Amino acid sequence: MKFLYSLLFFVLAFNLQAQTNLDYYLPQNTTYNPDIPTPQSVIGHEVGEWHVTHDKLVQYMYALAEASNRVHIENRGSTYEDRPLLLLTITSPENHSNLSEIQNTHIAATESNTVSTANRPIVVYQGFSIHGNEPSGSNAALLVAYYLAAAESDAVKQLLDESVILLDPAFNPDGLQRFAYWANTNRGKNLNPDPNDREYREVWPGGRTNHYWFDMNRDWLPVQLPESRARIATFHKWLPNILTDHHEMGTNSTFFFQPGIPSRTHPLTPKLNQELTKKIGNYHAKALDKIGSLYYTEENFDDFYYGKGSTFPDINGGIGILFEQASSRGHIQESANGLLTFPFTIRNQFTAALSTLEAAESMREELLTYQHNFYKNARQEAAKENGKAIVFGDEKDAAKTYHLAEILKRQNITFYDIKSDFKANGKSFKKGYSYIVPKNQKNTRLINAMFEKRTTFTDSLFYDISAWTFPLAFNVDYAENVSTSHLGEEVTELTMKSGRVSAKSDYAYLMQWHEYYAPKALNAILKSGIRAKVAMQPFTLQNTSYDYGTILIPVQNQSKDVNELYSFLNEIAKESHVTIDAVSTGLTEGIDLGSGKFRTLEQPKIALIVGDGITSYDAGELWYLFDQRFDMTVTKLDTRSLQRTNLDRYNTIILPSGSLSGADAKALKTWVENGGTLIGYRYALRWLNNNEFLKLNFKTVERTATNISFEERSDYNGAQVIGGAIFETKLDRSHPVNFGYKNDKLAMFRNTTLFVSADKQSYNNPIQYTKNPLLSGYISQSNLDSLSLTVPFKVQRLRRGNVAVFTDNTNFRAFWYGTNKLLLNTIFFREQL
Repeated sequence: MKFLYSLLFFVLAFNLQAQTNLDYYLPQNTTYNPDIPTPQSVIGHEVGEWHVTHDKLVQYMYALAEASNRVHIENRGSTYEDRPLLLLTITSPENHSNLSEIQNTHIAATESNTVSTANRPIVVYQGFSIHGNEPSGSNAALLVAYYLAAAESDAVKQLLDESVILLDPAFNPDGLQRFAYWANTNRGKNLNPDPNDREYREVWPGGRTNHYWFDMNRDWLPVQLPESRARIATFHKWLPNILTDHHEMGTNSTFFFQPGIPSRTHPLTPKLNQELTKKIGNYHAKALDKIGSLYYTEENFDDFYYGKGSTFPDINGGIGILFEQASSRGHIQESANGLLTFPFTIRNQFTAALSTLEAAESMREELLTYQHNFYKNARQEAAKENGKAIVFGDEKDAAKTYHLAEILKRQNITFYDIKSDFKANGKSFKKGYSYIVPKNQKNTRLINAMFEKRTTFTDSLFYDISAWTFPLAFNVDYAENVSTSHLGEEVTELTMKSGRVSAKSDYAYLMQWHEYYAPKALNAILKSGIRAKVAMQPFTLQNTSYDYGTILIPVQNQSKDVNELYSFLNEIAKESHVTIDAVSTGLTEGIDLGSGKFRTLEQPKIALIVGDGITSYDAGELWYLFDQRFDMTVTKLDTRSLQRTNLDRYNTIILPSGSLSGADAKALKTWVENGGTLIGYRYALRWLNNNEFLKLNFKTVERTATNISFEERSDYNGAQVIGGAIFETKLDRSHPVNFGYKNDKLAMFRNTTLFVSADKQSYNNPIQYTKNPLLSGYISQSNLDSLSLTVPFKVQRLRRGNVAVFTDNTNFRAFWYGTNKLLLNTIFFREQL
């Protein structure tokens, strides 16, 4: 037996060494320019021998650009860890000398009614490894770049003459670096394919995500992250005809290429898009057949959510293609299909990249014509909407409105200031706080995709969310089909409204709580040692109405004198884009400023539980919210050391979706009982309920499968999942969790089936789903019936402390601005809940 194991490892080592030779990957029907550096000559190892780190990937791409007149390289920005976001433009030297004209002609073809495709290059965007622990893509990018730079065959030269290739070697530099470190530091001299080895068990949070643990393949439409902003800018600059997105999937799989399941394509995507995707797929099949690799298509995944890389092009006149390669998750691993080596996964990705280019060249005129007709048809649709527009805004929150407009700007959607204040559909739209989007414009289909509400579907299964209506996500008022007569000046330079202090006061200052960044200002005020209070009731002072949650900053008995306080508040107001009013008297219509209805606030000291057992996406969204949006320091407490941590340093602890140990429960419960506030999210609610932090009544849904076959059981169960939809709630605006909301209705995102019954006492239900709550997205009828009149939020006392819980994510994917304030209120007003 010992001899057999030794023989096995010898064979493994020999085969892997053979596989990492360039001959294993590259076509042999061409010579290669010896003046072009090979990957090994720069990074120090063969492709697939080790996992390439991002710094070495960057080093090679710069060396390639230096050596080849086919390659131009640019750095489009930086990740949160300051890694460069590279783009290689690869085409013939002749095309490079004329690249601006090629780009202008390509864009002009999407804006004219007649066009010639005869001599125009096709544009292909090839992107790799948006999930950092799916690294075969970025490692294959080394080979793709080398092949296109070094191959000397006439076929390659013709390909470069007829195409402009935008090569994005690492969609996710930070995640790629994190995973490469893990795989390489756990690699032995004797490669071990045992799936139980530590190499295949990366530690939390893993390398899939970016620095703040976001899945970046959901950010193509919201564009919240720097990596996304760079690639979306490139996309709109070029409008590629094909965009490829190279991924990995389970080790026991094979290789997938699109189309996905036809019935799960978004209705706004033209039917011809899927037909062309299938035609391109024939090239992938032929290429994979040639090297003997198994594959499948049209049996999985979908093209519904436009925020994914393989679907985003479909609403922008291109063809998006998803590749999914079975993952070795290291260097070699046992699988249902035999030993799966890292080089094998790289070769499949490389092969698919080349078959994409072959298809692009062969179908060049067909794809250019498709793109031209896509926009020509869109213009015809838009012309029917001439004179109509969508208006959105929040008359009390300019910042939130700005951030929605910011997304439109990044997506090349034209919009305007409103000419003057007006009302539509019972909503008030205020100049300076609202924008108007005419429907008669180039990207009218993209506008429809972002603003539509959809509740009927041809399929009940979704790979991702089924709704993302942006004005609902931002909780802004909006109206469709308003007249373009309300258009003011076109917004070419988008700027956020300036903050200010109205005057210097010897008495007090007041700050309304409606503005998105009011919590940022309050945190800075409390952090500096300035006393502040919150109004528990509305009042009127100096002809201004102040709502629930108004912040009072007295002038006297502060650590700063009158002048210092004024200067400090001025700085805070500008940084946070809020208005702070100076007042000269405490006598009001309503509660006076010295009333007990103003409650003293304490600076939040926040801890966030992270680590094993916790959903990293949810934890990352919380960390990002505090760190990037509100400049609030949050301590990340790892579950491995929670029991040994002095929790008394914090007055607020957040438990994202997940569960903890019994010992952790005991420590946390003691902390809450001594006065702490524990905030739980999503599936943490069951753990909290089971460990008696609070008492929740979960509604159960009884289902019986009738006339469902064994084959259909998976689809039947999948249809009961709430993958992500939007629902209407009714707010009790007098409750502190709802301070800052001007309307009594709020759209909330939901992707759980946690249905919490409402309390018998109505005042304990500050947020409650309406009787018919569905606004947009898919939910089964039985789940919808169960959701009706339940509550997404509960708060209960536990001796001196309290426990507040949300059934769903109020910070979803960084773009759900509209419900962020619910969490901030729970933190700042924790003593008032």
